[in-house]
Amino acid sequence: MFEVKIFTLYPDLYPGPLNTRIYKKAREKKLWNLKVIDIRDYATDKHRTVDDTPFGGGSGMLLRPDVVASALDQNLNKKDQIIYLSPKGKKLDQTTVQEFSKKKKLNILCGHFEGIDQRLLETRNIQEYSIGDFILSGGETASYVFIDSIIRLLPGVLGNENSLKEESFKDDLLEYPQYTKPQNWEGKDTPDVLLSGDHAKIKSWRLSQSEAITRRQRPDLWKKYLNKKNEKH
Repeated sequence: MFEVKIFTLYPDLYPGPLNTRIYKKAREKKLWNLKVIDIRDYATDKHRTVDDTPFGGGSGMLLRPDVVASALDQNLNKKDQIIYLSPKGKKLDQTTVQEFSKKKKLNILCGHFEGIDQRLLETRNIQEYSIGDFILSGGETASYVFIDSIIRLLPGVLGNENSLKEESFKDDLLEYPQYTKPQNWEGKDTPDVLLSGDHAKIKSWRLSQSEAITRRQRPDLWKKYLNKKNEKH
């Protein structure tokens, strides 16, 4: 079973959307499990204080390293990897997601305010990841995205696992356009090649479409795709 632990100031936000559809069914089938740890439970004063002002001045508050460390240390082993979702982390991509899906557990620390004390990052096995170049009010919403991307890859979670074989980012290409019934809709026809029954032509068309979309919309991926393609020849 794939074990997920969330360290948060807002435990009531979970399981949230992770308790619906395929994710709920997967938990019921014991394909994965979720445990939520309330960081405030590890504060030592009567006010359950978890943050304080940053040294050197500046706006906002920082999560205290002693409180967060206590929450982590009492629920994890020393060598356990911890993911801190942060705008200054490494960009999360499909390759990284696939690597995480092969592990047995995932530990996520959700930040808030202006983040966490740097000393915590340096003294615990914490890796920073970002889901995009934008700012959220907290790590909880980012954790939904992170967990979603991983859980769907676990064996037995999706009804048709063949759908995973041709998705965006496979071989650094975005996915080709898809069509279904009705064949003609609002004056727009389905491309003839998809109705031809010629699987070789369909495969070639889909590849050319993926290449065109990637070249137009994600030049960074297109460059990676070309480099890998050239390495094979």
